[in-house]
Amino acid sequence: MKDKWRYLSYRIRAICTVMGLFWFFSLLTLWACVVKTGKYLPAATVCTAVFFLCCLLFYYAVLQTYQRIDKYMGLFLMGYTSAGLKEESCMLSPGMEELTKALIRLLESDQLLKANKRQAQYLALQNQINPHFLYNTLDSIRSEAMLEGNETVAEMTEALASFFRYTISNVENMVTLEEELENTKVYFLIQKHRFEDRVNLEIEYDKEDEFLLRCLLPKLTIQPVVENSIIHGIERKVGSGLIRILLKCTEKRLIIEIKDDGVGMQPEVLEKLNQQLEQPVYESIQLSKEKGGIAIANVNNRIHLIFGEEYGMTAYSTPNVGTDIIINLPLITSERQIKDLKE
Repeated sequence: MKDKWRYLSYRIRAICTVMGLFWFFSLLTLWACVVKTGKYLPAATVCTAVFFLCCLLFYYAVLQTYQRIDKYMGLFLMGYTSAGLKEESCMLSPGMEELTKALIRLLESDQLLKANKRQAQYLALQNQINPHFLYNTLDSIRSEAMLEGNETVAEMTEALASFFRYTISNVENMVTLEEELENTKVYFLIQKHRFEDRVNLEIEYDKEDEFLLRCLLPKLTIQPVVENSIIHGIERKVGSGLIRILLKCTEKRLIIEIKDDGVGMQPEVLEKLNQQLEQPVYESIQLSKEKGGIAIANVNNRIHLIFGEEYGMTAYSTPNVGTDIIINLPLITSERQIKDLKE
């Protein structure tokens, strides 16, 4: 607790609290005199009005601004964005504004970007050691299974190796919709061996819109939602279930609809999920960390961080009927278009 007092913000907060309490009890004393003497004192009304006016002024002019800056600083330290910090920090002081501008220039410099790229490439090469060992081990298991004539084990092992290869080895953030769908099919094949005819998958899109398969989206956008549909929807259902992935587009948007006919969600659960999906990235990330949830909230956060808050996910559900997750993305086929979205 002692370490907190070295921060100026804590000292200011403590001083303001003490001053606020002093004025509050002064007003109580003043009004007590009015009640005791039975005489109206105009000073009591004036002081009360000034006190509440000062409280409102302090909240909107100081406290609210400070909380906003503190939020963007936390988001910046987590490595997500510097845009909000650039806009808000100038409110602290001229010196802080210049310091922030210098910091942003440094972070956005070509030299630092190249250094980060080299470091990422090095880490990617370093991290290929364990996946390489994993693929070789799975391939050995597959070969042994085929020699023993166990085609089911061989097929599952091959699917698992393919799924890990896509998840671990592909260091790119963006993939084509076709690649994402292929990975989802591989994941579904693994689950199919477990659930057999209890779960089925359909992918539907207009053949005239086949160009949609070349559109870019964040890696692991569809598969976690399908996994969520199986675990929380169809697995809890009596009988077989169906998951449908519908691909649509407007002039500027790619719309992916993932529907299941599982047990659905209760209204309060659905409302809570949509509230979390609508929250700003910073609060949503904190909530996901606290509760340990990563599936739908994680996908939605990554969409917000890459494309902006106007894109993301929405959930619709009816108990004992099913759940519908709609993923709203920009219609893009190159990473250059992502930069244009942010300009």
